[in-house]
Amino acid sequence: MHKLMFVAGVAVGYVLGTRAGRERYEQMREQAHRLGANPAFRNTMDTATQTGRQAASRAAGAVATKAGDRLPGPVVEKLRSVEGRYREGDTPPESYGGAQAAS
Repeated sequence: MHKLMFVAGVAVGYVLGTRAGRERYEQMREQAHRLGANPAFRNTMDTATQTGRQAASRAAGAVATKAGDRLPGPVVEKLRSVEGRYREGDTPPESYGGAQAAS
């Protein structure tokens, strides 16, 4: 995941800082669209997204348990509601960023 974020950052930096012009930008844009349409890539991204949500859910539970008495009530309630939202094996709804068809 760290490598993917690094590569994405390099690509964005290159696009923003390049003097290669519009042609190179269009080439990179087309490559990104093809990558986004690749089912294997989309499955990997969905898996990474779900893993991140599960980790966030566990972290929210840990914070609510360990620091709950020092936090305002509404914050603790929100943490507890997030805690059980994504469990292993659960499939998040499409509206939360599941795979979408490339346009």
